Amino acid sequence: MVTEIDPKDTTRAFAFEAWMQAPMPMVTFFKTLNVTPLVNKSKRDGLKFNMLMCWCIGKAASRVKEFYMLPVNGKLMKYDSLAVNTIVMNRTNEVSSCDVPFCEDLERFNSEYIRLTEMVKESCENHDETEKMVIGTSALVQYDIDGAVGMYSGIFNNPFMIWAKYRREHIDGFPSFTLKVSFQFHHTQMDGAHAATFLGLIQECIDKL
Repeated sequence: MVTEIDPKDTTRAFAFEAWMQAPMPMVTFFKTLNVTPLVNKSKRDGLKFNMLMCWCIGKAASRVKEFYMLPVNGKLMKYDSLAVNTIVMNRTNEVSSCDVPFCEDLERFNSEYIRLTEMVKESCENHDETEKMVIGTSALVQYDIDGAVGMYSGIFNNPFMIWAKYRREHIDGFPSFTLKVSFQFHHTQMDGAHAATFLGLIQECIDKL
């Protein structure tokens, strides 16, 4: 469910006044994640790496209260649940958008991820969760790039993560896998400390898999 709230009654009151009308209110952070546990679990259990990333993103976001608020059309909206968006290559070899509702249960999230992305692939129609605060993602897994900054359209203010191919490296003498990610967010929704905390929680979630 989503409801409009008065910014003055929230911790985002100052940010709403300062950044809501800014011509470029988006901020982008870059971070290198150690995704070795994700790669190992993906190979061991036959799970999609992208699905595991989306689940860790949703789990980390669920622990940061600022993710449950979002500026929309000049208003501050409050949500009671989250979804993670993924881009799907549909059967016509074009891209479609798919919002996957987040839940703590990894097995259930995986099931919904597979069901919804397959539905979008076959129908070539986007699946939108309009009653949830959606975290956008774009995975350019075929490419080896150092970073990417999302486009600010002025229409969608949702937080957005981008990553490409993970890299095999050696950390402390052991073979490991790292992934460079970028995270774009609207300054009205959260401050840099919240974003940095979120990225740290993603790594924590990965480490615990």
